[in-house]
Amino acid sequence: MNKLPPFDLAGFSPYRLTVAAQKLSDVFARQYRDQFGISNPEWRVLVHLSQSDGTSVRDIEARVAMEKSKVSRAAKRLEQAGYISKQINKTDRRLLHLHLTAEGQSLMTELLPLANRFQQEMETRLGKAFAGLEAGLDKILEDQE
Repeated sequence: MNKLPPFDLAGFSPYRLTVAAQKLSDVFARQYRDQFGISNPEWRVLVHLSQSDGTSVRDIEARVAMEKSKVSRAAKRLEQAGYISKQINKTDRRLLHLHLTAEGQSLMTELLPLANRFQQEMETRLGKAFAGLEAGLDKILEDQE
């Protein structure tokens, strides 16, 4: 059997970033799931729509790094719950344009402060290291565009 080359998984930054992101996401997801009964894909769709005047499933898929099928299923559940509305694009009937309904806007009025508090808790926990983390993330994300 060939001997594998040395590799430090615990020091491999992409792995560490993925694990850290998942842990943070899980902690926050428990909060909004318990309080509002929404899933992680639903949160991602809702928060993206709260930052726009409506958008397509394709745009959300690209911006939140989530498969189109997950975005579509989340959008379907959110529409059934009355939080979003869907409109067929007049020029391309394959595209759906999503918007928050009044009920969705009301939900986000309660949910966004929860997100802001979670962000503040993370900033406090990391202290001075937070600025470096943000700068590093900015660099990684800008290089991937």
